[in-house]
Amino acid sequence: VLVFSIGLTINIHSDHILRNLRKPGEYVYKIPRGGMFEFVSGANFFGEITEWCGYALAAWSLPAFAFAFFTICSIGPRAYYHHRYQFSPVIPGSSRHHIKLDRLGKISDHNM
Repeated sequence: VLVFSIGLTINIHSDHILRNLRKPGEYVYKIPRGGMFEFVSGANFFGEITEWCGYALAAWSLPAFAFAFFTICSIGPRAYYHHRYQFSPVIPGSSRHHIKLDRLGKISDHNM
């Protein structure tokens, strides 16, 4: 039950951060800050996977484990590709750049 509660809390907090990321009418991509986003690029995905794995452990039944497994199978690839996109090389003009986060969450721009 503890793992489920931790995952639920991470999921709700991460969704709150994502909903308040941009001002109304703003359409530019922003990297989320705060909460678990300081440790993983897809904190909302991590929270949901943790939540359903905790549910499977608490329920200890085949349907619950199957649901957790298929959650990982569907959200895991989304999280992976989201991470790849967020930290992929950007090509402004002819030079390639890479956005890198340091341990304090600051963005620094490094040429590749």
